[in-house]
Parts: sequence; C-alpha cells; structure tokens
Amino acid sequence: MFLLANLLFAIAGVLDWVLTIYMYIVIARALISWVNPDPRNAIVRFLYNATEPLLYRVRRAVPFMGGIDFLPLIVIIGIVFVQRFLVGSLIDVAVRLR
Repeated sequence: MFLLANLLFAIAGVLDWVLTIYMYIVIARALISWVNPDPRNAIVRFLYNATEPLLYRVRRAVPFMGGIDFLPLIVIIGIVFVQRFLVGSLIDVAVRLR
C-alpha cells in the first residue's frame, strides 16, 4: 500500500504545482489586459491561448458586472479551492494508506 500512497503524494504534488503555475498565468493575463498589448507578441498569444478556454466557460456562466472584469478573480478563487480541496484530500488519503 505504500506504493499507492507514494503515487498519491506524487500526484498531489504535481497537481499543486500545475495549479499554482496556471494561477500565475491567469494573473499575468489579467495584468496584461490593463495595457494595450501587441496581439502578435508570442507571450501575449500564449497567455490568451492558455487562459481563454477556462475564462470563456466562466464568462458564459457568470453575467457581466459593469466595466471591471472579475473573471480572473473568480478563476483564481476556483484554483485555490481546488488546491485546498483536491490536493489536500489526496494527501490525506495518502497519509491514511501508509
């Protein structure tokens, strides 16, 4: 059972890193939207391509609230929730399997 526990620890660690990196990508996208970025820039295209699928789904579910775009904040809150719930649950299960 210790192999399964180690596998769950590894999955939890990788998932935590991936979610943290994606959160920073969403933050960078929000910061870049404050200026007038060049849409042909490779970094700007990467940020838009990496975040737009998730932001599009949230945009369809959440109504527009005035002139300020709160979608990145909603996505960041969702990422933190998944980190606390899913990663924490995986670690707890792994600890109990040892």
